[in-house]
Amino acid sequence: MILEKGRVCRKVRGRDAGNYCIVLEEPEGNRVTVEGKGVKRGKVSIRHLEPLPVVLKIRKGSKTGTIIKALEKEGF
Repeated sequence: MILEKGRVCRKVRGRDAGNYCIVLEEPEGNRVTVEGKGVKRGKVSIRHLEPLPVVLKIRKGSKTGTIIKALEKEGF
């Protein structure tokens, strides 16, 4: 599946458009839980995401700071 847990994505729609986030849970229907730099943790439509080829090892209950550090380490 393209939107697996840990996949880095760019938001292309919504108020967070242009920001990078990480998929935290497997998709449920057409929605997925994400969080990232400038993106609050929550469920968004998969149509609002552009998947990137980078997959990070992130736990489901990771804190915001850990997620942001992981994105910055990869250059996002």
